[in-house]
Formats: sequence, C-alpha cells, structure tokens
Amino acid sequence: MSKDSLPPRPALHKGSHSRVFSEKNKCVWERSGGYDLSLFARPPDSNFLCSVCHGVLKRPVRLPCRHIFCKKCILRWLARQKTCPCCRKEVKRKKMVHVNKLQRTIGRLEVKCKNAEAGCLVTCPLAHRKGHQDSCPFELMACPNEGCTEQVPRGVLTEHRQQCLHGIQQRCPLGCGATLGPAERARHNCYRQLREAWGQRQEHSRTLVLCLLQRLRKLHRTTNLIHRQLAQLGDFLEDDTLLVSTRQEEAEATPENSIEAEVWGGQSQSGV
Repeated sequence: MSKDSLPPRPALHKGSHSRVFSEKNKCVWERSGGYDLSLFARPPDSNFLCSVCHGVLKRPVRLPCRHIFCKKCILRWLARQKTCPCCRKEVKRKKMVHVNKLQRTIGRLEVKCKNAEAGCLVTCPLAHRKGHQDSCPFELMACPNEGCTEQVPRGVLTEHRQQCLHGIQQRCPLGCGATLGPAERARHNCYRQLREAWGQRQEHSRTLVLCLLQRLRKLHRTTNLIHRQLAQLGDFLEDDTLLVSTRQEEAEATPENSIEAEVWGGQSQSGV
C-alpha cells in the first residue's frame, strides 16, 4: 500500500489542551461515523482509524492536506468548521477525494459476526459481513405465526414454529373436519354453527314452500276459470247449433210455389 493511500496519524496541537477533540466531543463523534473497533477479529492498524470518530474508516475521503477521514465524520465537522480537524488548514468540500483503494483494503479486514455474543464464532471479511448476517443461525428472527411476538435465532426457528402455540394446527375435536389454530379453537363451536346453518336452511325451505303454495293456488284459480269459460263456450256453441238446425228444417218445410206467390203478391201490391 502506498503512503498516499494511508491516513496520517492524528496530529496534536501545541499547548496543554492541544487535543483535537475534548472528551465531550469525542463521545458525540464515537456514536457515528466509522466502524466500531469491537467488530474486528484483531485490532486494526492505527492507519485505518479516523481521527474524528476514532473508529475504523468508513467510506474514507482524503482532503487536499492529505488527511483522511470517514466521509460522514468530515461532512459533519465541516458543517461547523471549514478547516481540517488535524492540521487546521482551510478545506473546501469540492476538493475531497474518495479513497477507493483504501476502502477495498479495509473491506478485507476480518470482522466478527454481530451475533458473536450469542455464540456465533464465524469471522469473515468486512465486505461480506452483511451476506453472513443474512444466513447466520444466531440472527434473531420474528416468528411468522400470526399473534406470536417472539424473536428466536434463525437456527431454531423451524423447531419454534412447530411448538409455537400460535401456529399449531389441529382438527376440530367435535368432528366437523375443520383445521383450527389456537386462537380459532378458542371461539370455535361447530355445533352452534351447524345449528345456525340448519335453521337458516329451514327458514329458506319454508319460504320456498310458501312461495310454491301461493303459485299453486293461483294456478288452481286460473284453471277453474278456464274450465268455467270452456263450459260456457260449449253451451253457447250447442245453442247456436240447435238454432241453425231449426232454421234449416223450417226452410225445407216451406213449398217453392208459396214462396213465389208471396213474391208476386208483394210485387202486385207495390204496383197498385
């Protein structure tokens, strides 16, 4: 690694109170900025430390004066003062340069898993820490069962789900065939549900029967009316047939001469 890519050691100013930060400011800066030293499997080289937050450099940037800091730390510093925290030279934000080579070097440093205190012994490069965390068996996971608020390590999540009271599915002990969870079993009463369903069906059937009876009565009345009308029509046709046959008989009984005499008699009377 070239000397230009390494950050200089924190510089001290003259005088008995020549530290860059007071203890109060130090506590403020340690809560942000670089990586905490406790993350690393071995103590990092002092050249990798930020002189603002005293953590390992995160997204390092170099100032024109060649001092290197965490990007977040130096931006916060420059928001209050426009000088380098180490040498007090005036700094312009546009002159800052990202030190990508140094960032890659720090990314290869071995770090402990964030769940080391829980028992995880895995160490990995800093750049791969997030990938390990996504598969770490000691990472706390929320139980996916509805109603359960417990968080358990990923490695025992399957076992927890099998024993979790919020996730155990059982068939109804009364024999209705429903599969129920604990919360559902507490309020499940298939006898009552079946009785209510049966009552609803009976009510529906009663309504259908009443509707059918009303239609049958209406049909019966209509049929009787048609029968009466057909009977009246038959009587009418019978009377009309008798009348026609009577007239035919009368016409056949009258002589032709008498008809002609009546005709001539009528004409003579009209001539007079």
